[in-house]
Amino acid sequence: MSSLIRLVGDLGETLSRFTQRWIPDSWVVCMLLTVLAMVLAIFGAGAGPNETVLAWGGGMWSLLELAMQFTIAMIAAHACVSSRPAYRFLDWLASRPDPNKPVQAVVLLGAYSIVIAYMNWAASVVASALFVPFIAKRNPKADIRLLIAAGYLGLGTVWHGGLSGSAPLILATPGNPITTPPPGTEPLLDRILPVTETLFNSFNLIYLLIISAVALMMVAILHPRKNARVLTEDELNAIMPTLADETDPATPAAHIESFRGWIVMAVILVGYPLGHSITTQGFGASWTINAYNAVFLIGAMLLQGTPANLVKAFGNGARTASGVILQFPFYAGIFGVINGTGLGDWLGGLFVQVATTDTYPLIVYLYSGVVNIFVPSGGSKWLIEAPYLLPAARELAVSPTTTVLAYAYGDSTSNLIQPFWAIPILTVTRMKFGDVLGYTGLIALVLFAVTVIAMLLIPATL
Repeated sequence: MSSLIRLVGDLGETLSRFTQRWIPDSWVVCMLLTVLAMVLAIFGAGAGPNETVLAWGGGMWSLLELAMQFTIAMIAAHACVSSRPAYRFLDWLASRPDPNKPVQAVVLLGAYSIVIAYMNWAASVVASALFVPFIAKRNPKADIRLLIAAGYLGLGTVWHGGLSGSAPLILATPGNPITTPPPGTEPLLDRILPVTETLFNSFNLIYLLIISAVALMMVAILHPRKNARVLTEDELNAIMPTLADETDPATPAAHIESFRGWIVMAVILVGYPLGHSITTQGFGASWTINAYNAVFLIGAMLLQGTPANLVKAFGNGARTASGVILQFPFYAGIFGVINGTGLGDWLGGLFVQVATTDTYPLIVYLYSGVVNIFVPSGGSKWLIEAPYLLPAARELAVSPTTTVLAYAYGDSTSNLIQPFWAIPILTVTRMKFGDVLGYTGLIALVLFAVTVIAMLLIPATL
């Protein structure tokens, strides 16, 4: 096993050097995909150049509501986990494992990452990154590389089948571009798909439990018995996060900004409509992107405590959403090309030719994982793929639920070998992706094998 781990580690470092040298920034990748979509539309689907460019322009501004929804999701999650109560909780939790049994620390961090990712993918990105220094300091014998890999587990296992799963939430949200496309185009689905049929489907819940158990077993097995890579006390102190000292209000404006009554009022205003919707329409019909954002916005307000802290936390968190803000209009343009030129129908026809009803979920899983290497955004990637995956599924008699779950699992597993969402945790720990890819790559390989079996067993008509 140790020789296998070393081999995978060497391959990981080689892969990391290659990607660092040859894979450009994600926005540039988005532009390369734009060119590819236009070429395929013209030479594959038979659209004219003018038609293609106009379709791109027509799609560019059609998803602004969705872009804002995802932006708020990321910022609110950041505000939750950067609060003082969250910091105190992380320090307490990090002290629970036995410092002389580093496997306990690794498994705890992995379980923490998985639980948080199930609730909120954006929170997991930030919260896991912040938790690693705490648990490394409290458990100095734990291998830092494996701790980082464990902290990244949530994004590689459960997030897209969890409460914040982008693709299922898009399908559950009224007015989404799948069921309500731009004028002149046909909807891909004729109804909203509630989360009770996707995220809370029994197959999905069982899959998430199994994949989580396998992932935690892997990080427990992989911890080095000898020669663990640990950080010195100075290195640990250098990566420990700190909070700014709170100062007493010095001006009338500062007193007003510190008044907690504004927070109480805002919580009631945001929370009451959500509670009313759940009690009158049921949870399944109410749990949309907006409802999910409302919950985390309420959490951010309560945890930050005062308007001044809330405003400051959102300002800091806005940096985490910069990629979404910049890239979403361009992915929306690609969506416009696929949906408005016949490219979606052409690509769907290709899927129909190579797949059967029984093999289609596996093909979607594999395809989603490969594309995720280049487009590390579950929501925007779904908008690119849905216009041809859903029609192909319909022709092969595969349900939208089965299709979106297969897509979600592929999007999750491949995150373990995709460095984009690992940037926060690598930045905090001052490590490189090549340092951990040997571990995450091996875990991804095992999870891939498990999910392939799941995709061969999943019913076509969930």
